[in-house]
Amino acid sequence: MSAATSFSPTLVLREGTSGRRIACRACGHDLAAADASWKEHAVLDEQPLGAAGGSVFRTDGDVLLRRFYCPSCGTTLDAETALPGEPFLVDRVMG
Repeated sequence: MSAATSFSPTLVLREGTSGRRIACRACGHDLAAADASWKEHAVLDEQPLGAAGGSVFRTDGDVLLRRFYCPSCGTTLDAETALPGEPFLVDRVMG
C-alpha cells in the first residue's frame, strides 16, 4: 500500500491496488474499504454508560457506551453513545 492520509486521530486512509482502505493508525491493520462501515470490522465493547465512569455518568434510561478497538493491536479507535438496538454512527470518507 502507498502512503496513508489522516482519516481521524486513530484511523488512516490508504490507497492501494484494491482501492481506498481504512486502517488502524497504530499498527496499520486493514479494517475495511473506504466506502464500507469499518466499525463492523472492529472489536466492540458495549456497556451501560453508568458502568464506564461511576456516578457522574449515570443516566436515566438504557444509554450505552460503545467502544471500538483494533482487532490486531487493541488500540481504541472510536467511542459513541447509543440506545440499545440503534445502528452504529456512520463515518464516511469524503472526496
